[in-house]
Amino acid sequence: MSRNNKKDDVIMNEEITVKEVRCMSDDGTNYGIISTKDALATAEELGLDLVLIAPEAKPPVAKIMDYGKFRYQQEKKKKEAKKKQKIIEIKEIKLSVKIADNDINYKVKHAIEFLEEGKHVRFRVFLKGREMAHPESGIEVLNRIWPMLEEFGVMDKEPKLEGRYVNMLVLPKEKNK
Repeated sequence: MSRNNKKDDVIMNEEITVKEVRCMSDDGTNYGIISTKDALATAEELGLDLVLIAPEAKPPVAKIMDYGKFRYQQEKKKKEAKKKQKIIEIKEIKLSVKIADNDINYKVKHAIEFLEEGKHVRFRVFLKGREMAHPESGIEVLNRIWPMLEEFGVMDKEPKLEGRYVNMLVLPKEKNK
């Protein structure tokens, strides 16, 4: 018997195999500890479902509720939370150790545009071959860039060697509200 994954974690109605449950209803009525048969009969009488909420409790706790409506409300809450979520966009700017000043100025100009749009900017200096022996040269490039960005952003992470890259993350400055 295959069931969909969302329903797997919910035990309801005839699937409840314990002899007795602590039963309550959606409107707050407490039926106390009654047999599972009686709880099912009460649920059917009201046209609702008997859902096991706490199967590990002694005795297990079951609730009489409209499960379809409950699931609908849960989905609605998830969608609302997702709408309110803020998506952070990170723009990446790649550099090399032997980058020319005019190239730096060009890339910094783009970084400033990204920061003004409220995007995060990650600077990455790629270390080739023997440059790996001197990662401080990559850190030096990023330290040369930072003074040009200070008034537009906040350095989140100091320049740091990660694998073959020296990375620095710059966040946009909070606008005064």
